[in-house]
Amino acid sequence: MAVTRFDITGIGNAIVDLLLPTNDDFLNRHDMPKGGMSLIDADRATKLTAAMQGGLTASGGSVANTCAVAAALGARVAFLGKVAKDEMGAAFRREITGHGVHYATPPLEAAIPTARCLILVTPDGQRTMNTYLGAGGEFGMDDLDETVIAASAVTYLEGYLFDPPAAQAAFAEAARIARAAGQKTALSLSDAFCVDRHRDGFRRLIAQGVDILFANEAEICSLYQRNDFAEAAKDAARDIKLAVLTKSEAGSVILHEGQEIAVAAAPAKVIDTTGAGDAYAAGFLAAYTKGESLHAAGTLGAKAAAMAISQIGARPPAAELRTLVG
Repeated sequence: MAVTRFDITGIGNAIVDLLLPTNDDFLNRHDMPKGGMSLIDADRATKLTAAMQGGLTASGGSVANTCAVAAALGARVAFLGKVAKDEMGAAFRREITGHGVHYATPPLEAAIPTARCLILVTPDGQRTMNTYLGAGGEFGMDDLDETVIAASAVTYLEGYLFDPPAAQAAFAEAARIARAAGQKTALSLSDAFCVDRHRDGFRRLIAQGVDILFANEAEICSLYQRNDFAEAAKDAARDIKLAVLTKSEAGSVILHEGQEIAVAAAPAKVIDTTGAGDAYAAGFLAAYTKGESLHAAGTLGAKAAAMAISQIGARPPAAELRTLVG
């Protein structure tokens, strides 16, 4: 039997978030497609950062968010991701370890700044993200901690990090390490934008050893190039041992060994959709790694997601999250 020190180890972008409530006029002035995610260069990142004075700063990154929320829900969590040896990198390290997440990845020595995600939230709850990958995109094989991965019940991979070839190789190796240790690998497709860019690569990685897939409607339809969610779900059920498919206010569907388990969305007043999927994955994995039923795991995921979208920012306060697990 595999020995576990951690319930979840996340591998993803180590990003500092800058979040600003704004309006459609701001998006139009800066030529941003509402609700989208755009990769930007250092120059645009600098200009947008200056335009977003008064925003809320916090450590972020999709899987890092999942790790922080899962830790608040009682899971034993580690994170692997790259920051620079700069002020923002130090802030990221302080915050994620402050959430109780084990984080020991050495900082990047090169003169590349820590990654940042500039998030604009409009009154309808939509978030528009502009991401500068910076040091986070330098994650590679040498940054894998084989001891941590082998001792983690689930290693959770972030689709947003799939762009650099070095990270793609590291993902495949992380899945191999987990499999050799008798542990599981999970993958988040992260965004339909990512799937459109790396559809074949994601499908290869899934075939090589992904045990759990997290995707929303747009992402799973893009992965299988289907216009119909039900057809894409059938494809996922064929290819993946456990597929967790979210459908916003319509809840989620969990596919496992011929079963289709429907989970209702938890009631919420939508303030900011940032981090909803991250929180859902945190709740699901926190319950799943404790041996709870798939329906119970989905229910905790739905409750965590509802809490996330009911406030500004991707990470609800730990004290509030703890109320979901008693």
